[in-house]
Amino acid sequence: MADIVQVKRTPLIRAPRAFSRLGRWVLGLVIFLSMVATAPPGAMAAPYAAMVIDARTGEVLHSRNADTRLHPASLTKMMTLYIAFEAVRNGEISLDTKVKISRNAASEQPSKLGLKTGQRIAFRYLIRAAAVKSANDAATAIGETLAGSEAAFARRMTRTAKALGMSRTTFKNAHGLTQKGHMSTARDMTTLGRHLLYDYPEYYNLFSRRSTDAGVRKVPNTNRRLLAAYRGADGIKTGYTRAAGFNLVASAERGNERVIATVFGGKSSTSRNAKVAELLDLGFRRAPSRAKLRRPARPPYQGNRGLGTQLASAGDSTPNGAAGKTIRVSGLVKTSLRPKGRPASAAPEVPTLLAEAQTDTATVDAPTIETPTAPSEAAPKLDRDVLQASITAAIAEAEVIAAVAEQASAPIAKPRPFVGLRPMARPARLAENQTTAEPEPVVVTRLSTSGGRYWGINVGRYGSRYQAEKVLLRTALAEMATLDGSLRKVVRTPRGFDANFLGMTKESAALACRRLSARNITCETVGPS
Repeated sequence: MADIVQVKRTPLIRAPRAFSRLGRWVLGLVIFLSMVATAPPGAMAAPYAAMVIDARTGEVLHSRNADTRLHPASLTKMMTLYIAFEAVRNGEISLDTKVKISRNAASEQPSKLGLKTGQRIAFRYLIRAAAVKSANDAATAIGETLAGSEAAFARRMTRTAKALGMSRTTFKNAHGLTQKGHMSTARDMTTLGRHLLYDYPEYYNLFSRRSTDAGVRKVPNTNRRLLAAYRGADGIKTGYTRAAGFNLVASAERGNERVIATVFGGKSSTSRNAKVAELLDLGFRRAPSRAKLRRPARPPYQGNRGLGTQLASAGDSTPNGAAGKTIRVSGLVKTSLRPKGRPASAAPEVPTLLAEAQTDTATVDAPTIETPTAPSEAAPKLDRDVLQASITAAIAEAEVIAAVAEQASAPIAKPRPFVGLRPMARPARLAENQTTAEPEPVVVTRLSTSGGRYWGINVGRYGSRYQAEKVLLRTALAEMATLDGSLRKVVRTPRGFDANFLGMTKESAALACRRLSARNITCETVGPS
């Protein structure tokens, strides 16, 4: 009996232990499922793709699934910003133009700047917010401002992508949120990053800012962790959606080498940054230490041509002195309303006296004289002889009437007394011309045929020609926007070697000096000697 009791007690003693083990297992399963549910499912399933190039030459150093069409996420804003830079450079809009925020832009999903419907903000702040904060509302506002609607701007984005060689890219919006058909590749986005670097170097510094003033508030850079952690990193753009995963196009420069790396489909921002750092290291190992810079060709500017857009004038939203939006009007006249040519037997020119008489004596009831035009199929043909005789008679009659009127109105001249046959004095004008000595011949040198480009700038005096040439090269790379096309020349003087950029206009030389002085680079304008 005691044994039976003992047997019955055994399950009662072990049951709590078995229940506790089961509870821990169930609790672990619940925690695991909750972690899976809260993790971004698209990021976990997003395909991986990567691309690494030597930015100086465009040579591919590494690629994996580089031509697979994937969701670009906010890497899309690279194209939005590229077109914004293009519009400013070509006068479509100025950085200080006040942009009115639409309801569509204000309602965009995060990440966003928090713009309100009807709010007005300078175009420069929209650019900063899209580049640094990756603000979706700012990106949409840029597209609507430049093309009239986001759909039209997306067509402009796709057309620009094709012009840049991004053959497998199609854009449907300006911000990059997931939308059917909105696709790109790692190769295409790497190409776009290279064009941003070399086509608009004056704006590239935006992507390296850890934070920036976006007008309504100061915003941090979404790529600030990589910028702070990787030596030489100075851009470019991050992106994330559930469908895309964690994307990044990054660029870094070390010495004379520059590498661009792209990653699609990262599992997290941390693992993505680590992978990009690994790819950048690989790029620097494979890139040659010296390579000739081969900048990509910038596509021709087309604006909104052929997109079917209709833009209103900037109106009061444009500050004084700022360029307004380019107006595109649909339904233009197809045929030019030009006047028809004068026939071969045109009437001779009417004397000035006749024209003045007609002007003075014209009345409301005067008959209207139509100018003969080229004969058409519907109009009857005129006899040229009859027409010519009529014109000649009318002119003769008008001359007689004018002569009679002139004689009637002219005062009667008094007779002049006879003073003898004395020679008249030589006019003072002729005497002065004879007494004046002939001017000395002037030797005219050949005028400049370079459009007034006889100004330049000086960036310092150095002890050797090598030092001067080195500074010229470094300065040219640092300020490609204003010095592109100028001539680098080292001039030897008794005091050293002057480093000069020549072949510039006065305005471009002054602009280059202002930009270089802002970078603490010595600069003086050099005028024509």
